[in-house]
Amino acid sequence: MNFPADLKYTKDHEWVRIEGDVATIGITDFAQGELGDIVFVEIETNGQTMDEHAVFGTVEAVKTVSDLYMPVSGTIIEVNGDLANDPAAVNNDPYNSGWMIKVKLSEGADMSNLMDASAYEASL
Repeated sequence: MNFPADLKYTKDHEWVRIEGDVATIGITDFAQGELGDIVFVEIETNGQTMDEHAVFGTVEAVKTVSDLYMPVSGTIIEVNGDLANDPAAVNNDPYNSGWMIKVKLSEGADMSNLMDASAYEASL
């Protein structure tokens, strides 16, 4: 499995790439592998300000539907529209073309719960 060292991770199997005050968020290689073939990603929270741990969307695989949780608090400023036509990008390239949302971080957003790659891998 692949856990890039430049990302942060959550116990809910989301990854976070922080660039300035914007966080790009998706699900980890482990999560997509556990879910199986992803057939639909639903995110209807664009433009909303959400707290850490709030549900920002769902991902549907052949066998199950799973909630997606905000790893940090902030305002969703972009949703990956390409996933509507190609949800399998989450399976094929979860850390790049399979990203899900971009979030403008809230002032003082708590990132203490985020793990580095080695801590995340150890938690599995």
